[in-house]
Amino acid sequence: MVTIRIQDQNGLAETNTPAKNCWIDARNVTREDLDRLERDFGIAPELLADILDDDEQARIEKEETYTALIVRLPVYDHASEVTFFTLPLGIVLFSDKVITICRRSGDALDDLAQNRIRGFTIKNKSSFVLNLLGRCSFTFLKHLKELNKRTNAIQESLRKSIHNKELIQLLSIQKSLVFFTTSITTNDLLLEKLQKSPLIRFKEDESDLLEDVLTENKQAIAMANIYSSILTGTMDAFASVISNNLNIVMKRLTIVSIVLMIPTLIYSFYGMNVPLPFQGQALAVWVIGSVSLGASILGAIVLSARRR
Repeated sequence: MVTIRIQDQNGLAETNTPAKNCWIDARNVTREDLDRLERDFGIAPELLADILDDDEQARIEKEETYTALIVRLPVYDHASEVTFFTLPLGIVLFSDKVITICRRSGDALDDLAQNRIRGFTIKNKSSFVLNLLGRCSFTFLKHLKELNKRTNAIQESLRKSIHNKELIQLLSIQKSLVFFTTSITTNDLLLEKLQKSPLIRFKEDESDLLEDVLTENKQAIAMANIYSSILTGTMDAFASVISNNLNIVMKRLTIVSIVLMIPTLIYSFYGMNVPLPFQGQALAVWVIGSVSLGASILGAIVLSARRR
């Protein structure tokens, strides 16, 4: 869907036709939306294909009529197998408008569209880019904190009882952290390139904002690495616990099997078709049963003592 927004005194407002200094917000794009972006605004189909490629990394490039940036956008989807992941977000800067293109929606874009950022303006293209990148870094930090909360909750559940469900959830969180770490790192490289690139000129106050965004992005990288290391250690610890519990269960089953073998052995002897002691006695069944029971109890005591 393509939404066109202009900025007035009350903030952002939607309009039907492109105007000067407008923001064209293309999210959840369809084939018709891509054709419109290519036909009406002259965006190269190769760039559109790169933006829709889930594995595309952050970069900046210059064309004849526009400057294009691709950044990694954090996305949350409760219906997905991995609920927190990232997607490429295309930012196309024209002299009189800004176009953002993404295959899905995200909190960072919602914050901009709903006027949640103080001092946000469409007219200043460099400020628009910095505000959007800063909101991406903020959203990464917010999602990382949520992932950490989920990890702690799952750890509490695993302390009580280990099930496959909790382990699969931890694996999903680990995938999200890997996605986040890779995406934040590529965004960081793009931000460092923007400091030196002549493609986008920043004013003095915007250079300070760029430094703040870089600092926040590096904080997100450090947080993602820390959470990933903690989660890796946690999963290794629970793997050791599972292995240890399995060994304990196998030891107990082995003791039970050995104890049950003793009466089986005795009764097997008396199942042979040869003369055996007490076979002519009336109480032979009770005597053999008592001996088998006593031998089993003795064997259980001996094996339990050795296990300690």
